[in-house]
Amino acid sequence: MTKYLISFRDEAVDYRDEDVADIAEASSAMTREAIAAGVFVFGGGIKGGLEDAWTVDEAGVVTDGPYPESKEHLGGFIIVDVDTVEDALMWAGKCAAACRATMQVRELLSGAEAR
Repeated sequence: MTKYLISFRDEAVDYRDEDVADIAEASSAMTREAIAAGVFVFGGGIKGGLEDAWTVDEAGVVTDGPYPESKEHLGGFIIVDVDTVEDALMWAGKCAAACRATMQVRELLSGAEAR
């Protein structure tokens, strides 16, 4: 099986306050479905916005916030472990419907492939 990152940009989400509870329930239901199907690895929303991020450079210098030129940032994600890219795309569709946001799907490298 192969692991895929299904994610969405925070900017892709434009919820009205009255929609938040319904979206949270739909997202939780989709996550429960992925767990029951045995494909859920890990996932969650990202707390805060750009002002709540830290940036660490290759020398280990830490600064508050992302790079100044950042125009978008991760809003949430789920990692699924599935047999095919078609399966990952199917789960991305479920995520998109639940979160009311466009999803991006990326295959993750294994530890051996990343070396």
